[in-house]
Amino acid sequence: MDFNSSGGGNELHNKQFYQSEESKPLLGEMSAPTPPEGNNIKLGAGPCKRTLLHCSSGMRYKLLQEGDIQVCVVKHPRTFLSKILTSKFLRRWEPHHLTLTDCSLASATPTGYMEAALSYSTIEDLQLLSWDNAPKYCVQLSFPGGTVLLQAANSYLRDQWFHSLQWKKKIYKYRKVLNNPSRWEVVLKEIRSLVDMALNSPLQDESIHQAPLQIISTLLAENTNLSSQDHENIIVAIAPLLENNHPPPDLCEFFCKHCRERPRSMVVIEVFTPVVQRILKHNMDFGKCPRLRLFTQEYILALNELNAGMEVVKKFIHSMHGPSGQCPHPRVLPNLVAVCLAAIYSCYEELINSRDNSPSLKEIRNGCQQQNERKPPLPLRLLRPEPPTPPPTALEILVELERNNNTANARRKGPAGGDSEPNLIDCLLVSPALNALSIQLPAQADRVLGCFALILKMLVLHVLMFILTSLFFRALAHAKFTKELKYVIQRFAEDPRQEVHSCLLSVRSGKDGWFQLYSPGGVACDDDGELFASMVHILMGSCYKTKKFLLSLAENKLGPCMLLALRGNQTMVEILCLMLEYNIIENKDTQLQIISTLESTPVGLHMYEQLCDRQRELKELQRKGGPTRLTLPSKSTDADLARLLSSGSFGNLENLSLAFTNVTSACAEQLIKLPSLKQLNLWSTQFGDAGLRLLSEHLACLQVLNLCETPVTDAGLLSLSSMKSLCSLNMNSTKLTADTYDDLKAKLPNLKEVDVRYTEAW
Repeated sequence: MDFNSSGGGNELHNKQFYQSEESKPLLGEMSAPTPPEGNNIKLGAGPCKRTLLHCSSGMRYKLLQEGDIQVCVVKHPRTFLSKILTSKFLRRWEPHHLTLTDCSLASATPTGYMEAALSYSTIEDLQLLSWDNAPKYCVQLSFPGGTVLLQAANSYLRDQWFHSLQWKKKIYKYRKVLNNPSRWEVVLKEIRSLVDMALNSPLQDESIHQAPLQIISTLLAENTNLSSQDHENIIVAIAPLLENNHPPPDLCEFFCKHCRERPRSMVVIEVFTPVVQRILKHNMDFGKCPRLRLFTQEYILALNELNAGMEVVKKFIHSMHGPSGQCPHPRVLPNLVAVCLAAIYSCYEELINSRDNSPSLKEIRNGCQQQNERKPPLPLRLLRPEPPTPPPTALEILVELERNNNTANARRKGPAGGDSEPNLIDCLLVSPALNALSIQLPAQADRVLGCFALILKMLVLHVLMFILTSLFFRALAHAKFTKELKYVIQRFAEDPRQEVHSCLLSVRSGKDGWFQLYSPGGVACDDDGELFASMVHILMGSCYKTKKFLLSLAENKLGPCMLLALRGNQTMVEILCLMLEYNIIENKDTQLQIISTLESTPVGLHMYEQLCDRQRELKELQRKGGPTRLTLPSKSTDADLARLLSSGSFGNLENLSLAFTNVTSACAEQLIKLPSLKQLNLWSTQFGDAGLRLLSEHLACLQVLNLCETPVTDAGLLSLSSMKSLCSLNMNSTKLTADTYDDLKAKLPNLKEVDVRYTEAW
């Protein structure tokens, strides 16, 4: 049946109606207007209800591409006989398997009513139909000269067909409008309308957001002479669609161009940042989508062009992969490394490929030149060291790799009787005492190399740990492998940086890390626990949640700790004493066993007696009472505070002011012995993160804390989230950031008074 034909006297009327529909704004059709009176069809004796678009508020549907449905076509009646033939009693329904293509509604069996496909451009109106006296669920499609009725099995399936058809119709019209742009003001308006339609659609499908992005991507690829302002307007308009979707390849090219031409634009920070973050967190293979990698590189280079330069880049990298080895997004690290290595390689690509006159990746993308059209090969030459000369204008990189003299001499001699030029591998293997490889690069590569090399330097520790944690632990059963790897782990244990120490722990909960594997009884332990004891000592000094770390040791490694303490290891003796002091062990028999272990060695007996003395002093302090308020004189030190608290009874002390003194985090050891302390003033002291961590574990009743003008940072302030009794907190003039402030507000329900002036969170 020909859906494009119309009948008799209604032809002009239908044509006018169709033209008026086409001339309306695209989003205006979402309201499903009622056709003119001449086009209304009396479909049956019972009352018919026409439902608007949002008939099922809150319902979500999957976009239909095809499905089985009953079809009926009703021609506009022009005579009394035609009215009889089209009445509901003589109406005939045909089963069809319909496919929603990009431009039309077609049947898998093109016969009967669906002999010809129904183009979306001929559909004037879509409406939902239902009858009070008949359980039929229909979608009405009006076209010039008649109506197509689609009958579904239930209301949900009917609504799904309705929304899918309406989506296909709208996308088809937007594609036609945006493929032939006239004025960019109109185009921008239509792009915004298209984005709004995708965001408000009840359809839940990946293509709902991808289809508009593809349309806009094609539009931009065909119109490359846009102004910078047009660039920004389009990027801002499509930003909502990019929150949960990767940009298509052509759109990536458009974004790259904007990063290169306007790196200081606010669009780079406000719009591109969440897009790049999503790429780094969720991308699985840059090989399948290399332009995502190129866009990420251009974004990082744009950050490097800002006033703060590499500081902005560092902040972004830390936001993606923090200082510790534990990252909630396992794809971030390999994706960052891939981006950096590809960027660095691109600086050398043309130079290296010119060695054998092979095409570069850039030439392959642009169509490889003919052999006679390409530049002559530029060989990598092996140069002997020259006397010092003034620095060149271009970037000069000196690659030096050591090698034994025999191999170096063999490489120098080369084939007998030949003085042919060595290849790149030969250059890299030459001893630095003899030769050096000097590569001249364009000056603009300096900034690129410096930027991505610094990122790799920031990530090198995590890259190594990523490689180590990716190894099959089955290899640890091999004695030689374990022996060689032990020295690597030992270097990590000896490193003074806290982020390095955290790499020794397990990356995922429930899985063993290197710390567990080298404990006595572990598969890699071959030194009676010496390396394990060294790691415990380092971790105790760097781990800010000491109590939490002790709990994990008591749960999983209490046996190895007691064994090493029994052998006189001082670190393990300290661990057992701390477990007793902090009441980590609840089982009485286990406590007695720990006490027996401590009393079995001289060093253990001495530390246990000191612990008992401290406990007796604490009980005596609590029993005697004392003042409730105390202010230490200015310029007092940690030693002065310790001397004062040890000379009297302060079990009732509730308010302590150390403002404008010289106390440091070391005084926290004395402060945690004040069980009744509720208000603590540390204004303008040197009290830092380590002290805050200790206070957060022991002073759970603290209500007022003043940290104004102290050197505390986010690392220490985050530990305050466990102090649920805090109701007043002064962080004025500290290194507090907005993210940490939001985290503290969320985790401290009783916090009423907060001072964050002169901080980033202000």
